[in-house]
Parts: sequence; C-alpha cells; structure tokens
Amino acid sequence: MSGNTTDVIVIGGGTGGYSTALRAAHLGLGVTLVERDLVGGTCLHRGCVPSKAMLHAAELVDGIAEARERWGVASRLEGIDWKALTATRDAIVARNHQGVEGQLSAAGVTVVRGTAALTGPRTVRIDAPGEAGTRWTARRGLVLATGSRPRTLTGLETAGEHVVTSDDALFAAELPRSVLVLGGGAIGVEYASFHRSMGAEVTLVEAAERLLPLEDADVGRRLARALRKRGITVLTGARLLAADRADDGVRARVRSARGGESAVAAERLLVAVGRVPVTDGLDLAAAGLATDARGHLPPADWATLETAVPGVHVVGDLLPPPSPGLAHASFAEGLVVAEVLAGLSPRPVDYAAVPRVTYSAPQTASVGLGEEAAAAAGYETAVNVLPLAATAKGMVHGQDGMAKVVAEPGPGGRVLGVHLVGPHVSEMISASQLAVGWDASPADIAQHIHPHPTLSEAVGETFLTLAGRGLHQHR
Repeated sequence: MSGNTTDVIVIGGGTGGYSTALRAAHLGLGVTLVERDLVGGTCLHRGCVPSKAMLHAAELVDGIAEARERWGVASRLEGIDWKALTATRDAIVARNHQGVEGQLSAAGVTVVRGTAALTGPRTVRIDAPGEAGTRWTARRGLVLATGSRPRTLTGLETAGEHVVTSDDALFAAELPRSVLVLGGGAIGVEYASFHRSMGAEVTLVEAAERLLPLEDADVGRRLARALRKRGITVLTGARLLAADRADDGVRARVRSARGGESAVAAERLLVAVGRVPVTDGLDLAAAGLATDARGHLPPADWATLETAVPGVHVVGDLLPPPSPGLAHASFAEGLVVAEVLAGLSPRPVDYAAVPRVTYSAPQTASVGLGEEAAAAAGYETAVNVLPLAATAKGMVHGQDGMAKVVAEPGPGGRVLGVHLVGPHVSEMISASQLAVGWDASPADIAQHIHPHPTLSEAVGETFLTLAGRGLHQHR
C-alpha cells in the first residue's frame, strides 16, 4: 500500500469538513480532504440549500393568494411547472457546489474521492473507486466530519416513492396531492409547510405535546396555531400506530393525545424523526475510539473538540449535545479545530448562543434559553412577549407571530433567550444572538433605536419593556 503524508486529514466534505479544510489551508497547513460523495454534504445537496430554495418558491405561491385575497391585486396561480422549479433549485445547488470546490482548489486543499477507514490515531486507508488502497498519515491531526443521515423507524422502510425521508422528499418526479409528515421538528415542519403551499393536503404528527419540542413552549403553540390556520392538520401528543403501503400511497393509523384512533390516507409518508451520526466503515476502534450509546463521538475537550485520542478531532453531526447538529454550528466548529491544529488558541464555540431557525410559513427563530429551560436551569426570569400584530409592519404582513425575550429580572439582568415567530424572522435573529452571546441586558439593548416601521422593532419593544421603558404593555 502506497503512503502519503500531510499536516491535516479531514474525513467528510460537508459543512464541518470543508470549513475545517479551508481554514487550515489558509493558515498554511497542508490539508487532504476525503469525501466519498459530493463536497458540500447533506446541507448543500439534500438539505439546507435545496429545501430553502423550494421554500422560497412556496413563499411566492403563498404571495399570489395573499395578493388576490388581501390586497386586491388581480392575480391567479395558473399552475406549478415542477420541472422548471426543480431546475432552478438544482442550478442553485450546482453553483454553490462549484463555488466550494473552487475555494478548496484555490486554497490548495487536496480532495480525494473515496472512502476512508482509520488504521491508527493519525493514519487512514483511502479506497478510491478502481484504485488500490492508499495509506495517509497526518502530522498535525485527523478530523472526523462524516455527518449524519435520516433516522428511520423499525418496520417502516423508506425505499420507494410513497415512504420517504428528508433526503429524497423534495426530489420526487412530481408533487403529491396529500402528505403525512411524521415528526414535528424543524425538518418535518418545513416539509409540511412546503407541501401545503403547493396545494397538498397535509397531516403533521408529533409525539411530543407541541411542535418544535426543543424550543420555547410559546413558539410551538403559536406555530401550531398558524399552521392549522393554513389548513394543515396538526396532531401533537400523537403516535403513528401502523402504516401500510397501498398502490396509491400509504394507509396509516394514528393515536391522538386523548387516546382515540383515526385513519389517515396519503400519497406520501415523510419520516422526519431525527438524524443519526454516520460512522459506517470508519473503523474507529483502530484508533482507540468508540461512540456513545446514540452513535455520537464525544470530545474529551469541548474547547478544542479533541477526542480522548490526542490529535483526533470531531466536528459537525458526530458530536453529541450541546452541539446542535446545525450547519452553521459545524462551520464554527471547523474554524476552531483548524486554528487549534495550527497552534492558535481560538475561543471555544459558544453553544448557548447558536441561533436556531425553522423556515416554515411562518418562520421561527430562537437563540438561548426558553422560559421553561431557564427555570429548569435555576434562573429567576422576567419575560416579555409582544405579538407582531401589535406593530404596524406586523399588521402589513398579516401573519400570526411574536417576539419573546427571557431575561433575568431587572433592567440590568442578563438576556437569557430570544424567541421569534413570524415572517422573515430568520433574518432578524442575528442581533439577538449578539445580545445573548455578549451577556447584554435589556437596558443595554433598549438604548439602541430600532427602525420604524419594521418587524425588528417588536424585538426592540420587548427589551424596552423589560428595561422599564416600554410603550406597549404586553406580557
């Protein structure tokens, strides 16, 4: 077996992997990136980017109905050219893919197409298609960034067009007329929202008592109310009892929160019950590594993301909580690991200040602790909630929504969390991330003026109220 040596070997070319590779190369290290599929990973090719392209198209469809029904604009949806829509999506993905590959090439990163298996703490065997295995050794360190795949349920195989996961739900040959979505997390909610915009009858089933169960309770409740208003059947505290395939789709039985059972027929069943880390074929034991019970690879040091084996680091979906399994978190993790390998002392990732976004209609965006989580952590809290409809711009958009701030009591108490529901809130959460990440107080934020009329002034007003200067009195 031939051998090669480099400074850093990165296994996996998704967001965590290629960000590590780029930053390490920019710092002057020799980097080899191993990817068995396409650079960019799930986020670029099957998740974040293509789904948001499709959700933008859904927003345009919804806008046509709003223009006619609410604003008196004579408009009509004549139909959806699915091939044209998906061609635009694919062009956006392709352009991003070319951009990432171009950046890697320009930075001098060696990209090897193949499958990597560990043979020691800093050695790997790379098997490329049609070639003999090649041995690689990393002088500085080995970075594991192999990502995750959709979780499936025992007895519910997802092959075929009628039972699918998020990897292939948006890549079908045509739109379904009805969809049953199993899972009310961010992925399930986004796909339910998209298909409803495209005219499908949608049933959304979540086992927890509310949608987005990891978010503040008010977020889940308001989102469920808004989705029901759009005509989506939302069943929380419910469970799928059985699902049988039929020639025209799926026949399912669902138990409600009150114990009643109902039959649901749909052309497509989307299984969106989470994701699991990918470690197949890595041979972690050869490097003295082992996953935890859920398949994650915990670091021994969260500041450097180094495992118990010196020189082996982990980024992205392989990490357990508090890493949230979000693309933007893996970017940050990649930067930290690359700088550690270059001999720098970067600031660790502040997981408490990582924003979380669901791109449904309406959107949700949060950072920090929810009201219940803050109480469970032992904080005394002051909470203010302002409906977006209390602002002029909120009335213009006409969607149900809110801005909610959770803080320690008093004008000088720390901001613990900010939670938004409404149109375009994904673009509003970054300022709140700064408030949480910098331990700002409501009084700190209240001195800064938010523009009027905007949706962002709803956030500003909640800080004013908690600072004792608010004009609109809401909880």
